[in-house]
Amino acid sequence: MREVRIFELEHDEPAAAWRVARPSTFKVISGEIWLTVQGDSEDHWLATGQSIELPRNAVAWISAGRAGARFAWASGSDKSIVRPVRSLPVLRWLGVA
Repeated sequence: MREVRIFELEHDEPAAAWRVARPSTFKVISGEIWLTVQGDSEDHWLATGQSIELPRNAVAWISAGRAGARFAWASGSDKSIVRPVRSLPVLRWLGVA
């Protein structure tokens, strides 16, 4: 399952630091975003429609361009395998355990 959140930044807002809890996709919906990832030697200027993948535990600094910006932050699970728990009483009641 993925979670998608939409955010808006005004040009005059200070840069914000975000810690990435799960692997995430950052996509610009409108405007421009300046984004830098702690430990990365390059800054990124992303325009409308551009995106970047961010790994778990990254720290990203984000700021809006001159006209402000709107962006989506989508994060999902770490693609871990989900297995049913066979010892729950309700599963026995349903006849699946």
